[in-house]
Amino acid sequence: MAQTTRLWWTTLGLDRIAIGLSGLCLVHCLATAVLIALASAAGGLLLDPHVHEIGLALAIPLGAIALGRGIWTHGYMMPSAVGALGLGVMAGALTLPHGDTEVLYTMIGVGLLALGHDLNRRAHA
Repeated sequence: MAQTTRLWWTTLGLDRIAIGLSGLCLVHCLATAVLIALASAAGGLLLDPHVHEIGLALAIPLGAIALGRGIWTHGYMMPSAVGALGLGVMAGALTLPHGDTEVLYTMIGVGLLALGHDLNRRAHA
């Protein structure tokens, strides 16, 4: 029983947290686009590059820990490869000028990262 509880927190729990954060990031991106369309004043704060840089800075270590532990536990590399691709797309989006293209690539990266975490979570089942 203790092994199951520890396993839940170290792998499945981190994947669930990461999926939740990916969902929040997606909501942030969509909310930004909607708020810019409704009120450009609110868009300035939500499109601040620091928000995306901080989000990526949180996503990288969380993804490395959760997806890395998945390789160690279940031995499948595909979830980590998909998650790493998502992190790469998110990092690449930071190099683009702010606008629709950057938001699109960020959302694609977040979706790939969430898919990697979901594949990781399913591999434990």
